Order: sequence, then structure tokens, then C-alpha cells
Amino acid sequence: MAVSNLLKLNIRDPKLKPIADKILEGKRLDFDEGMILYSTRDFPTLARLADIVRERKVGQKAYFVHSLRLSQTNICYVGCTFCGFQRRFDEEGAWDYDLEDVWAFVDNHYHPELTEIHISSGHHPKRKWDYYLDLVSGLTSRYPGVQVKAWTAAEIHHFSKITRMSYREILSELKEAGLVAMPGGGAEIFAEHVRKRIAKNKVTADGWLEVHRTAHELGIPTNATMLYGHVESLADRLDHMLRLRQLQDESPGFLSFIPLAFQPDNNPLAKELNKSEFTTGLDDLRNLAVARLMLDNFPHIKGYWIMITPELTQVTLSSGVSDVDGTIKDERIAHASGAVTERGMTESALLRLIKDTGRVPVKRDALYNELKVYA
Repeated sequence: MAVSNLLKLNIRDPKLKPIADKILEGKRLDFDEGMILYSTRDFPTLARLADIVRERKVGQKAYFVHSLRLSQTNICYVGCTFCGFQRRFDEEGAWDYDLEDVWAFVDNHYHPELTEIHISSGHHPKRKWDYYLDLVSGLTSRYPGVQVKAWTAAEIHHFSKITRMSYREILSELKEAGLVAMPGGGAEIFAEHVRKRIAKNKVTADGWLEVHRTAHELGIPTNATMLYGHVESLADRLDHMLRLRQLQDESPGFLSFIPLAFQPDNNPLAKELNKSEFTTGLDDLRNLAVARLMLDNFPHIKGYWIMITPELTQVTLSSGVSDVDGTIKDERIAHASGAVTERGMTESALLRLIKDTGRVPVKRDALYNELKVYA
């Protein structure tokens, strides 16, 4: 029996049948079909379809990385309402590392398996441009073989403001200093009416996309995120994915897409909304499955265990996810807004998380080069 016919026997929602045929034929889905995926109650079929696409791309592999999170400051002037991380000067809980503090921090967390230093922090209003170049070049020279994945598009926009340099000039100088890749933060939700409410002082959606377009043109691979579960609609989520898909068509360079579940503690937006529940496990799973089906030109969809828990991340590996992020170590941004998970995970725990689902763990670097396959 053909795969499509086998699927149809188990499809409870008739609206999914023509969509399943398109997916199985490798055809691209449009906005209306994406909205059907978001609204269907037949989640088992949705998950199966997403898993078929995942398997086509990576087989039975599931990827992870040895990563250290570096947030060298939480001083920030932007004032995003969803953020519990930011602080003002002299505010309780503020920190601001000089370069010697950064070296000491990394020395304290360094181990031979460390592959990636992932940097994202506050928009510091007084740091000079040379500080950031020296930080990247210093990490690159001090820790040979460790890749620096640094600065979200929002931070690149901030750098352009303090230097009056173009995105291309900023990124070119960072690449010369040793930058290997960029994280995907700062995207939040592209819809303007939402962005004005949650991140009105941050880089615009068009600016975010232009930073990543420029990075790709310069040969700097990037990731992409989406913050969901607050005031956005399902249509806003889908619009966000389709803008990313279009950019990937026009200027390839995205490695993975990481949906970030809103963390409802210690931030003004959560207090304003005054809700008892935000994202549910099913919402998280659905979001990842829809992303896998809509973002057909993205190599990977990432289940970020920090925000959705390791237990749910195991389930995502059968719902379209091919990457679980990694050991992470000392994550601060999500935890400042209420994440209840640990701040890092051992390799042995990650291997068990993956193997228990029947997937094959693959240790990777920041660029998804395979370092070890645990067959």
C-alpha cells in the first residue's frame, strides 16, 4: 500500500488529506494550509507528517552540541516587556563583565569537549565597538577549536547605532575577528502590531531580516527564532515562518529554526496579561510540527529543552524536531523570566534523552558538522 494511502486510513480530519498528499509529494504548503495545520484537532496525523519530513532530511539522527552560554552583561536600555533579564545601571542583580571577567568566566566553564560559545546579552549603552571585536578575537585565540557564535540581529542593529556603521561593515569586522555563526534571537514576532507592544524599541522585523540576509551574503550562517505564547495570533506565527522561508529562498544561510515558548515570570508582559496559563505541551508540540512542515527549506527544527523541558523535548523528536540544542551551561536569559529547567545538561543525560526515543545521537559543532555519531 502506498504511504499516502496508508496515512489516509488514519487521518481523522478530512482537511488534512490533500495537505498530506502535498507533503508526501514534496510540494510546498501555503498560508491557508498552514492555518489548517494550526487548527486541526488531528494532532497525531500532524505529528506523523512532520516526522516524515524530518526523516527525509536527517534519517534517524538527532543533533546536539557542547555549548557555553555567555551573557557578558544584562544592562540594557531596550525595555522589551517580555524580558526578565534586563537591568539598568546600579540596579540590583545587574552585571557587566570587562574582558578579564569574560576570560575568567570561560576559564571556569571550559572543558575539552566545548565546541561553541554562544553569546547573547543586553544592549549596553556605553560599551565601545572595540570591546566587542576584542571579545570575539580574544575568545577565538584563547580557545582554539571553540567556535564563537555571537550577537543576535538585534545586537548587530545596536552596534550599527553606536558606530554609525552599516550592517555589512559590522558583520565584516566581526567575521574578521573570528565570528563563525550567529544565533537567531531578537526575532520575537515579526507582525508589527505585536512588535510594537512587546519590543517597540528593538530592531524592526525588516531590520532583523536584513541583518540575516547580509550575514548570509557574507558567508556567516545563522539561526532563527520565534517567541510565541503571549499576545500573538496563530496567523502571526505563520506569517513569521513564511517571512523566514522567503528569506531562506532568496539568501540561504539559516541552519535551524528555534521556537521559544514565552516564560511568564518576572516580566511586565506577564503581569499585564494576568493569565494563569500560557503555552501548553500540546501547543509547543504543534508549533514545532507546523514549523517542520512550513519551513521546508530549513535543515533543522530545534526543540529547546531549556524552555519546554527535557521530557517534552523527547516527544518533539517524533514531531519534526532534529536538534535538541545541547549541554548549554549557565543559561541566564530564559531563567530570568521563569524557566524552571536546569541551567545546563551533561552529555550523558543528553545521550540518554535522545537514545530513549530511538534516535541516533550526533554530536555537532555550531555549523552542524558531525563530530561523532553514537550509532
